[in-house]
Amino acid sequence: MTDKISNGLLNNFLGHSATWYKQLIIAFLIINPVIFYINPFIAGWLLILEFILTLAMALKCYPLQPGGLLALEAVVIGMTSPEAVYNETIANFEVILLLMFMVAGIYFMRDLLLFTFTKILLTIKSKAVLSFLFSITAAFLSAFLDALTVTAVLISVAVGFYSVYHKVASGKSFHDDHDHSHDGEVHEFSRQELEQFRSFLRSLIMHGAVGTALGGVCTLVGEPQNLLIAERAGWHFIEFFLRMAPVTMPVLVFGLITCVLLEKLKWFGYGATLPNAVATVLAEYSEEQDKKRNAKTNAALVVQALVGIILILSLAFHVASVGLVGLMVIVLLTAFNGIVEEHQIGHSFEEALPFTALLVVFFAVVAVIHDQHLFSPVINAVLAMDRDIQPLMFFIANGVLSMISDNVFVATVYINEVAQALKDGTIDRAQFDVLAVAINTGTNLPSVATPNGQAAFLFLLTSALAPLIRLSYGKMMFMALPYTIVLSSVGMVAISMAF
Repeated sequence: MTDKISNGLLNNFLGHSATWYKQLIIAFLIINPVIFYINPFIAGWLLILEFILTLAMALKCYPLQPGGLLALEAVVIGMTSPEAVYNETIANFEVILLLMFMVAGIYFMRDLLLFTFTKILLTIKSKAVLSFLFSITAAFLSAFLDALTVTAVLISVAVGFYSVYHKVASGKSFHDDHDHSHDGEVHEFSRQELEQFRSFLRSLIMHGAVGTALGGVCTLVGEPQNLLIAERAGWHFIEFFLRMAPVTMPVLVFGLITCVLLEKLKWFGYGATLPNAVATVLAEYSEEQDKKRNAKTNAALVVQALVGIILILSLAFHVASVGLVGLMVIVLLTAFNGIVEEHQIGHSFEEALPFTALLVVFFAVVAVIHDQHLFSPVINAVLAMDRDIQPLMFFIANGVLSMISDNVFVATVYINEVAQALKDGTIDRAQFDVLAVAINTGTNLPSVATPNGQAAFLFLLTSALAPLIRLSYGKMMFMALPYTIVLSSVGMVAISMAF
């Protein structure tokens, strides 16, 4: 009887995850208190590696459950405290608001997004040009909006494309979304075409995701840590842009060149084109949707376009927190498009809320990093180096730590330490300005190496799109590798030459 219960518990634990993975998580939960009792510093780094493993297994098991168990144990055994987790969460409350409301707002704009991007996809035949367009558009938008918002748009577009393909591939007609008959033309897709289409979407999404990092590093409002650094340094919008430009502009140029080269050379999983059969289906879908449009559907598109303009202006001029702007978008789009039932609105929150919960778990890991002073040896070592080499070493140290942890947290820790060094007279104002540039670029650029480096990448990895296009943790790292090498190398050369 006991054996049956034990087997049942193991089968239920983490659902359909592989048995070895379940056993590994259990082993972590058993060994962590022992290691913490022996050496808290080592236990803290072990927890980080364990959490990264849960992210790497995201396609097999959503990281909230295994990662959450590790975080709960960390609090219970004293690696951090509930108060520290709460403080980290409150410090990132704007990001949580953004995920709760802005991503839901984008959900109600999906018809306009699919309409617009379908036209673009069918008009531009060159994959290299299309990829360049995705990357530079994402970069431009992220410089003034928010990388998570832009990533939500990219995800919505890709899911829209895939849903059209899947509907036709499964024999449904797109004459009626609820029609399961075969009255429409049925297209036969081979396994090869499916994999090619997935590869096509993967490459576009990755180009766009890296584009959010290329643009986000440039301006004061591009990433959350940029604003914090600017406040510490006393820089306004233009001054921030000009001080970052010696590093960010060369990186942007080389990043866009890398985008085109990857498509031309077809390296690292890039270069896949849109299968002709899928292109035909998308063209037929677009034509069919155009025929079906009436006064009501056209009005809905006009409302979405107008609210889209309001959204861009609101974010560009920062009239309110991004999350509150997202709530405004929900209210406007639902009110003027007749979406008034609770269950209709509820669907819009399904995508973002699991990730919001995962992000709070991630903040618990960040609280462990803070309470156990895991980054202190690196910070102290860099500050003890010669003045001339400090900018380059700050860039490298911030980059490496941002690959492991959250780049906002790393930037916060480093800029506070540098600000304290300025206050204590350890460094002068000129050196502070140079180090601030190194911290900002270091946390924004090399962090594209891993999904946990940037919230937008982690959101993409754990989104509903990732399993559809087979975008795993390892695949994302592999596809980001050329960008990581180019962005980091150009950033290091620019830092060395400019400062």
